[in-house]
Amino acid sequence: MIRLAIICLVIALVAALLGFGGVAGSFVGIAKFLFFLAIALFAIFLILGFLAGRGIKNTLN
Repeated sequence: MIRLAIICLVIALVAALLGFGGVAGSFVGIAKFLFFLAIALFAIFLILGFLAGRGIKNTLN
């Protein structure tokens, strides 16, 4: 997902250099959304991983 955000950011940069301001703004918005979505999913899965690891550790003892 971070890869998609970077791709959208590069497309926005190229579009801005070519003078397509509206398209560039849209792609920057998409890149921001994808970046923050990836960060949120990372945090959620990190917490779930810690909780699952603790649950497995408790069952083994």
